[in-house]
Amino acid sequence: SSAGRRAIPRCAILAKPAVNAKEARARCADAVDRPGRPAGQSLSQASINVVAGALFDTAGRVLIAQRPAGKALAGRWEFPGGKLHDGEAPFAGLVRELREELGVEVHSARRLLRYPHEYPDRVVWLELWSVSAWSGEARGLDGQALRWVEPSRLHEQDILEADAPMIAALTAAPG
Repeated sequence: SSAGRRAIPRCAILAKPAVNAKEARARCADAVDRPGRPAGQSLSQASINVVAGALFDTAGRVLIAQRPAGKALAGRWEFPGGKLHDGEAPFAGLVRELREELGVEVHSARRLLRYPHEYPDRVVWLELWSVSAWSGEARGLDGQALRWVEPSRLHEQDILEADAPMIAALTAAPG
């Protein structure tokens, strides 16, 4: 039973797990107050904001995309999306990225989580959006392969380490 337990906010899913709900809420506040730079990041370290979409088909499978040849980490799988433009709102960036990358139109979506992934030379802030309404036929407009996967089988795919919290969110999220 979950009686008496407080839910930990999804935005608190970070590289280092929160100890309790209070710590998780504090991390969420920090992420909202300082969206471009996580605590402890030096000012000289670059920060990139990325949005990704979880699109589901009628069978409940989620779409993943393979990074094409010529890109860093080519051949690995990820959730479709990309970098936000300067000053671009996350939902607007999601709509643009999925239109450019997949040829689909996003009508509605909700943010599931936002977290930083640190690389030696930069910090990438990743946001996963659950796309609840979209139209069109998803196709790889950047030459990338696409695959529909049952959420419970995402762990079997060669998905980028940076996307691991997204897998956890999708397998824990109700419908």
